[in-house]
Amino acid sequence: MSELEHPWSIEERCFAAGYETVCGADEAGAGPLAGPVYAAAVILPRGLVIDGLNDSKKLSPKKRDALFEIICAEAESYCVARVEAEEIDRIDILNARMKAMQLAIDGLAVKADFALIDGNRDRGSLCAITAPHETVVGGDGKSASIAAASILAKVSRDRFVTEVLDTQYPQYQFAKHKGYGTKLHYEMLDAYGPCPAHRSSFLKKWERERL
Repeated sequence: MSELEHPWSIEERCFAAGYETVCGADEAGAGPLAGPVYAAAVILPRGLVIDGLNDSKKLSPKKRDALFEIICAEAESYCVARVEAEEIDRIDILNARMKAMQLAIDGLAVKADFALIDGNRDRGSLCAITAPHETVVGGDGKSASIAAASILAKVSRDRFVTEVLDTQYPQYQFAKHKGYGTKLHYEMLDAYGPCPAHRSSFLKKWERERL
């Protein structure tokens, strides 16, 4: 059974309100010092139960990878989108998160009538979720669709950081810290300074402490 207690209750409420196609949307990588923020939108076949499905943060990397393949195979439609570090610096991380999720929703091959958005924010100063939607606090632990989106976003970002950024900039050891502000990452920043993949707006405190 799914690890979610009532994995389809929120979606069923949407169906009862007259929506026929409901997607879940979530993002990953809002907090790291480097790399893009990723988002995914997923439409699952109605009532589908995926064994072990849960909030991506509660799953091991091995389990996330296995579920990633199942979700991609079983989903009615899915899309993964990202906003690069340079744009995060330009528009700020909240706007980047909203833009990434809306890009993922817009990229679905099957148009969603309604979107379930993880969290309590649906807009920044520049970017907003424009699709019909509702926000769901803790949605990745309550909704099958949002949980699926959280896994696609998290795994996609982790793969990009470990396979692309780690290869491009091996001195930072991105595969070990995934861009997050760990002790090792700050040690690498101290040694080499930032690279083009870093979010300069996230390094203000580090820069001040070096003065």
